[in-house]
Amino acid sequence: MGYFRATKVIIFPLLLYMYFPLFPHLEAGRLEAGCDEAGRGSLAGPVYAAAVILPPGFHHPLLQDSKLMNEKQRLEVRDLILEKAVSWGVGWCSPKEIDRWNILRASITAMHRALDNLSQVPEFILVDGKHFYPYLPRNKKPFLNPVIPHLCVVKGDRRFAAIAAASVLAKTFRDEYMIKMDREFPQYGWANNKGYPTRKHKEAIFNSGLTVHHRKSFFYHL
Repeated sequence: MGYFRATKVIIFPLLLYMYFPLFPHLEAGRLEAGCDEAGRGSLAGPVYAAAVILPPGFHHPLLQDSKLMNEKQRLEVRDLILEKAVSWGVGWCSPKEIDRWNILRASITAMHRALDNLSQVPEFILVDGKHFYPYLPRNKKPFLNPVIPHLCVVKGDRRFAAIAAASVLAKTFRDEYMIKMDREFPQYGWANNKGYPTRKHKEAIFNSGLTVHHRKSFFYHL
């Protein structure tokens, strides 16, 4: 019996991971929001964040860390997330805010803004990464709505479905914004590089200078 129990403890979670690599929740029956950001390492454009509360049983075979998906897959999965999510929200911080604070504070602030845009207040927050500031729902009285507990999970977008869903929304909404900005500043190639430091982008900065969409503080480190 002991051997059978030990085998169950090892094999059952392994099978779960093989067939359902993204955990559906940390605690069943709780309203959990996943949070992630996109654009943290970009030289231009805002940092975007998303918060997503998924319904029980949500599944899409392509859902994973958005960085491991192609554009077509991300858009397909996004459509289902927007249709089926219990609630979703998107927030961002501008390049000026990034320069005024720093990219870490701006990323977390964008996550807070995404959480503010949820139609339902979550009971728990799953955050991708190592850092997060305590979140108090906007326009809520602290004694009625205390700070919502959270858990930071390194590579959480490869472990929890709600965080992966948030990564898809943050990435796709930010990409669409950068494509729109590319029409105004086509020489930087933002439709393709989304503001990241590709060779073409850096050459364009050298030849044409910086725009209002560039993060001036980032260039101290280049």
